[in-house]
Amino acid sequence: MKTIVRSFVESLVKRLREEDVLIQAVLGPRQVGKTTGVKQCLALLKVQSLYVSADELVAPNAHWLLEQWQKALLMPKHSVLVIDEIQKVAQWQEALKNVWDNHNTKALRVVVLGSSSFEIQQGMKESLAGRYEVLRVHHWNAGESRQVGISFKQYVLQGGYPGSYRYRNDIGRWQAYMRDSIIENILNKDIFRLRPLAKPVLFRQFLEIIRAYPCQEISYTKLLGQLQDRGNVELVKHYLFLLECAYLYRGLEKYSRKEYLKKASSPKILPLCPSLCTYSGSSLHWKDPDHYGRLFETAVGMVLNQLPGKLYYWREGKDEVDFVYEEDYLFAIEVKSGKQGSERGLSAFQKNFPDATLLVINPENFDSFDADPQAFLALMRG
Repeated sequence: MKTIVRSFVESLVKRLREEDVLIQAVLGPRQVGKTTGVKQCLALLKVQSLYVSADELVAPNAHWLLEQWQKALLMPKHSVLVIDEIQKVAQWQEALKNVWDNHNTKALRVVVLGSSSFEIQQGMKESLAGRYEVLRVHHWNAGESRQVGISFKQYVLQGGYPGSYRYRNDIGRWQAYMRDSIIENILNKDIFRLRPLAKPVLFRQFLEIIRAYPCQEISYTKLLGQLQDRGNVELVKHYLFLLECAYLYRGLEKYSRKEYLKKASSPKILPLCPSLCTYSGSSLHWKDPDHYGRLFETAVGMVLNQLPGKLYYWREGKDEVDFVYEEDYLFAIEVKSGKQGSERGLSAFQKNFPDATLLVINPENFDSFDADPQAFLALMRG
């Protein structure tokens, strides 16, 4: 498969060439090219470097981290130390803070990579404030996938994880790869290992339930009712939170200008890339317009979710809007995978929120939206 250079690589190169460089934290899902991109960055920098990973170590600890740091300090000035899967290091926050503050950091550039957003970001916020910058790496989008020969329809069905693309024409093998090499890795390495659960079988059952509701609103009580065990709504919310931490699914809140109404709303389940809708079961088809519409909506929601603003959905009675995006301005966004579809929800939303910009995203304008979503939104606003 053709090698591409993802956009974060250029940003990382620029940062590492600066004089006063903070720790660079590259965060994102597993198997989307974080490590490959960092190695491409090192090749472009043409400096000496040391790459180490805690992923396969049994019990990496602060002593191991200090050993790697000391090895890196023996290299020439402005060399780069890369620590992959740093969240696997026991008490990594304090250990990283200690070596950064006390061991000649001015001579060393440091990049850390992680695939568990909760573990990485909580540790940084609590212990490493003022010492780091984050570079977020997301699932592959449609434009990047097209560069390696993935058609738009293939992307809507199987997009997001580039390692799976080699099997796209063998559905059984593709689904097996997604389950065994991606989903199981995420569950075992990013959830069960870092956030031990009393009933992992129940969590797996919850994951399968969630997968069946792409871009659909479902109440917490209904989700709870489908679990074959006792629990409560807080358990369901916690499970959904863990799936978001692992870059799999997110529960969107209903848009309101009253905070308590947001928190009390039922979640709309947003898979964070299209292949998370289709890696299991017999749902890998596009001839059913409703099913394909959900998949296309997932592709749109994935792009919106990567923007810095806040993402919601909206519904009042029979009127609904697929996505509401709020940053400096408010956007009400309807997704249409075909020619059919009413814009009644957009009109109802604007009656309630007159300052909103109304927007329809369809297959005709998706490429422009996908290529630069912020510029697209700004252009649509006028």
